[in-house]
Amino acid sequence: MNVLVNGDVTEVGPEATLAEVLAARGVPERGVAVAVSGEVVPRAAWRSTRLRDGSVVEVLTAVQGG
Repeated sequence: MNVLVNGDVTEVGPEATLAEVLAARGVPERGVAVAVSGEVVPRAAWRSTRLRDGSVVEVLTAVQGG
């Protein structure tokens, strides 16, 4: 199945979790916020959050500065 991660189409297995997709893309577990189809997903729920075909995953990184 395909999901959209920060605008890139990514092919994943049918039982893929958010944690698996993030790890495969090298996303760190700290310093980021993640939303799936517009809903923020707490880090504690990444391993239990299953993705569906067409899910839209947005990964946001905090940036310091002004």
